[in-house]
Amino acid sequence: MRLSGQNITMTVLVTGGAGYIGSHTVKALRARGEDVVVLDTLEFGSRAAVGDTPFVQGDIADEALVSKVVADHRIDAIVHFAAYKAAGESFEMPGRYFLNNVGGSTRLFETAQKAGVEQVVFSSTCAVYGTPSKVPVGEDAPVNPESPYGESKALVERILAWYDRCLGVRSVSLRYFNAAGAAMDGTLGEDWTWSLNLVPVAMKALLGAAPPLKIFGTDYPTPDGTAVRDYIHVDDLADAHLRALDYLRRGNASTAINLGTGTGSSVREVLSAAERASGRPVPNEESPRRPGDPIALWADNAKARDVLGWNASHGLDDIVASAWSWHSSHI
Repeated sequence: MRLSGQNITMTVLVTGGAGYIGSHTVKALRARGEDVVVLDTLEFGSRAAVGDTPFVQGDIADEALVSKVVADHRIDAIVHFAAYKAAGESFEMPGRYFLNNVGGSTRLFETAQKAGVEQVVFSSTCAVYGTPSKVPVGEDAPVNPESPYGESKALVERILAWYDRCLGVRSVSLRYFNAAGAAMDGTLGEDWTWSLNLVPVAMKALLGAAPPLKIFGTDYPTPDGTAVRDYIHVDDLADAHLRALDYLRRGNASTAINLGTGTGSSVREVLSAAERASGRPVPNEESPRRPGDPIALWADNAKARDVLGWNASHGLDDIVASAWSWHSSHI
């Protein structure tokens, strides 16, 4: 943030900025002239994904490092992505998720607040809702996570609420639904190495880089028998982070906001979109339902429209076509 007529330059710190959604958000921030610095361990990120953006390799829990970054770059706000995010893995290693996602975030907020940073945009998740009693799910739905991953995100939201109440650190927690796709200009995309999400897994199957995709459950009470989710384009997610940052800079109160399209798509509808994009069938096999998978989950996105002036601009075909373009050219 540059203050007109003064020699003061303020910078946005993006933690986990070399990852999938983080790198798209860094790109969007820089495109509108923001000064940005990325802090990332590179455990799952790529240095190349942020180009010539000022970059620091390190951990959000490293208090000395965070203090130095904040002071050296005059950080005025944080967009916080850095976290582990595999719900299945979190059942096997809950400590990993609580130590990193909760413990690391708390150290980050504490260190940054002491250095004067009082605005945080937090990458949360619809997993904080668990299996909601009704859809579309709004922000007033009970927070009832069903995995250590979801619980870790819910705990960080609660921690941020206390930092606001006690210390005046204002935040926006953005509860994503299913992030997918690649930058529409073809410059960035997802590294599918670690991803277990449907769209990149479908791309792997299409390109022969993985076995046939498993459709977990074909007997759900949905129009085609497969589970329904809300898929949101990664460029739309990046745009929402910029709007959340602007919301805080205007002095508004802390809040939590769903990010979704407001429309559900079934597994078979995603595979049909992949076939349209690629011109070939997606190798797949039917499998039993997985325990704990909700039947259907999509967002009530009215608050995002009302508070941030945000709407998803890309639908399912855009999402899948952009993913196909990226993965088929970056094998």
